[in-house]
Amino acid sequence: MEHRETESRACCPAETRKTKERPEKEYRDLMNRLKRIEGQVRGLQKMLEENAYCTDVMVQASAVSSALNGFNKALLENHIRTCVAENIRQGNDNVIDELTDLLRKLMK
Repeated sequence: MEHRETESRACCPAETRKTKERPEKEYRDLMNRLKRIEGQVRGLQKMLEENAYCTDVMVQASAVSSALNGFNKALLENHIRTCVAENIRQGNDNVIDELTDLLRKLMK
């Protein structure tokens, strides 16, 4: 399957939003990461329900944060290799501004 970005209509006719068709492997890998993160968050909830000690909860919360960072890194890498590279090849340099804005938001 080819990497590509398409535009589709959002809820408001005047608005458009970009979408991305992901290859099956990329989709599966990202979904697996999210499901593991979801399990970690459920573990945090259980720890609170069971009155776990503060530092133990914080260590688990840090693991969730690290897992989310890993998800973002994988997604960003895929985005640069596909969406950004393809847009630049097609002469759409606006994607560079979009990427730098994204990096600014991610690095807060």
